[in-house]
Amino acid sequence: MNGTTGTNETRSTEQHGTTPADVVIVGAGPTGLLLAGDLAAAGIRVTVLEKRPAKISNLTRAFGVHARTLEVLDARGLADELIPTGRKLTELRLFRSLSLDLAGIPSRFPYLLSTPQYEVEKLLLRRATEHGVRFVHDAEVTGLRQDADGVTVDVRNKDGESSAYRAAYAVGADGVRSAVRKAVGQPFPGKSVISSIVLADVLLKSEPDLTVAVRGDEGAFGFMIPFGDGYWRVGGWNRERAEIPDDAPTSLDELRDIIRRAFGSDFGMHDERWISRFHSDERQVPQYRTGRIFLAGDAAHTHSPAGGQGMNTGLQDANNLGWKLAAVLNGRAPDSLLDSYQDERHPVGSAVLRSSGTIVRLAMAHNPAQLGVRWLASKVVNNAAPLQRKALGQITGIGYAYRAPRGSHALVGRRAQDGQLAGGSRLYEALRGGQFVFVAPKETPLPAELQSLAGEECIRVQWADERELMMLVRPDGYVRWARG
Repeated sequence: MNGTTGTNETRSTEQHGTTPADVVIVGAGPTGLLLAGDLAAAGIRVTVLEKRPAKISNLTRAFGVHARTLEVLDARGLADELIPTGRKLTELRLFRSLSLDLAGIPSRFPYLLSTPQYEVEKLLLRRATEHGVRFVHDAEVTGLRQDADGVTVDVRNKDGESSAYRAAYAVGADGVRSAVRKAVGQPFPGKSVISSIVLADVLLKSEPDLTVAVRGDEGAFGFMIPFGDGYWRVGGWNRERAEIPDDAPTSLDELRDIIRRAFGSDFGMHDERWISRFHSDERQVPQYRTGRIFLAGDAAHTHSPAGGQGMNTGLQDANNLGWKLAAVLNGRAPDSLLDSYQDERHPVGSAVLRSSGTIVRLAMAHNPAQLGVRWLASKVVNNAAPLQRKALGQITGIGYAYRAPRGSHALVGRRAQDGQLAGGSRLYEALRGGQFVFVAPKETPLPAELQSLAGEECIRVQWADERELMMLVRPDGYVRWARG
């Protein structure tokens, strides 16, 4: 691909009859909002095209924010504001027999924050708006084409009027039915794993323990997650009704029956805030990049809701892609840097498909052989600390690392753990500048070998203690270089 790398070249993509930007993002869900805010904070002109009206819906399937995502939000000054909107849950209970303790994970956020997706969207929308992102609602993508200089996105509004938006790059963050993915011809291979899942937010007359619980029994499985506002996210599946289509009507009575089968009680659920039926696929595009066009979030990968990893994985896609696009568009890096988005995030998406798929298949176990496998897997993980750490690392996101060059320090490619800095601040507060951060013992100069990696705008900070470790941390919080 012949790419452009400078701001002047990038902004020469304006064409007659089009509205120019540096990046056009299709989709104003969490992934698109985080990416838009990151780019705009770096001085990039961003237009977000959204098919929905200008209103955030309460009807959302995502229910929790894991530790790694909270770290990502902390690096933008948003985590402490989000936390009061939900409940901190320190235990995941799966299949009655497996318990995963989040309290000991090495993070400032050793828990799952149970909060509706719309609370995340509110914060990300406010941040993007404050940084000058332009939003266009009721904008349905009807065509997309790219050339050597940029991308043109054609849209139609609710009145049938057409317009076009021109940018150096475009990102499809428009969900599992992505119009961008279809326009670039990317296949979405995979299969439907489970259909006719009933999902609702309800009040309970008698509440179970405040944990995330997934159980399967007597031809059904169910899951229950408490929010911070008195409601619980409750969902489940009944093997006897597994072929019912998504658009078939559902009711609270149907959900009560499922939860009684799975948990032995329906806990007196009542006053549903909303209820729906859906199916769960496991799919992933082969390529997250097609020339000047990128896919992120559910447009690139979709999987079962088990483990609550969907929204989190999409937000971390945006965390990876945003600083790279900004570096290229601001002339600090070549276009080839953008190829690393595929190299780093595609394996993570594949791993999430495997881990969430394992959980849902074990939850669906019903014959003696499958139940035996589930019992054995639970026993092994419960009693093997390394396996429990690995499972927690995958579910929470803190365990994923990117491939490092041969001979690198053991920390390279891994997420940087937060730490206290001289002057009373923290490493993740230093990352709020959106630049590389060099952290080292006091009065340590930036090594000459890092000048080309970090750039002139590298933020330099010192540890608060006497540790000898030196790290160059990327804007997305992953270690690029380390010594000591």
